Amino acid sequence: MSYKQIKWMILFIPTITVALWEYVRHQFLLPYISMNLGNWLTPVLVYLVSITLLTQLFRILERIQKELEQERSAKVALEAREQLARELHDGIAQSLFLLSVKAEKLESDFSSEQHQQNVLSIRKTIHEVNRYVRQAITNLRLEREESQMVKSNHSSLLQQIKFMARDLRTPMEIQWDLKDQQLDDKEMVELIACIREALTNMDKHASATAGSIRATGMSHRWKVVIKDNGTGFTGDPFEKVNKFGLRIMKERCEEMGWVMNMYRQEAYTIIEIRKGAYA
Repeated sequence: MSYKQIKWMILFIPTITVALWEYVRHQFLLPYISMNLGNWLTPVLVYLVSITLLTQLFRILERIQKELEQERSAKVALEAREQLARELHDGIAQSLFLLSVKAEKLESDFSSEQHQQNVLSIRKTIHEVNRYVRQAITNLRLEREESQMVKSNHSSLLQQIKFMARDLRTPMEIQWDLKDQQLDDKEMVELIACIREALTNMDKHASATAGSIRATGMSHRWKVVIKDNGTGFTGDPFEKVNKFGLRIMKERCEEMGWVMNMYRQEAYTIIEIRKGAYA
């Protein structure tokens, strides 16, 4: 019996029961049952039918609903596994292959300058692999966490940022006025990755005691500002040898057509990501 058939039976059985009872009562039972007694027997009859028949139908309906929920959960789990497999293949597997090629080249090249460049290239690739692993694990944690959260009016972007900020040692003030609908899927993925990298760097290296994240704008132009009162930096941070995370983040922004700036203002370090001509 299908789900739809059960619903229609639950709706029509009480109606048909009352109709048949009233027909039989008026056609055959009026000499034996008074009008008042018949009126009292009608709800009793409907109650008995509901207890005996409808209860069984409700149990079948609940069982079908439970099976549908289990199938839906299995489908979600399968999609999560497929997504993780794609991330592992596209990020880690390819990066490790590239790392092996560069390692073989390093063994055959003993030029001091070229040797140093190859070492830095390998270190950058290792950093990328580490970032892919960390991002994949964080995404799985977010999916598990969000599945347990009560639905609210907050955007999924804001939820993910709050989740990331919760794991930081630095207290963060969040003001997020950019709606999910104003970004496409790729923009959301890349923006979250950039924010995660910025927060990770701040938490590990800045020794900040306070920070903030602010986002404003619309679909065609917006600005995200990440600010902290940490130790800061000197010179151009993107030219430093070991700052692979910052360079990768800047490359992400350039690929998306965004502008990324990192600068000091008074006692604060500011990372600014902009799309379009946003003042």
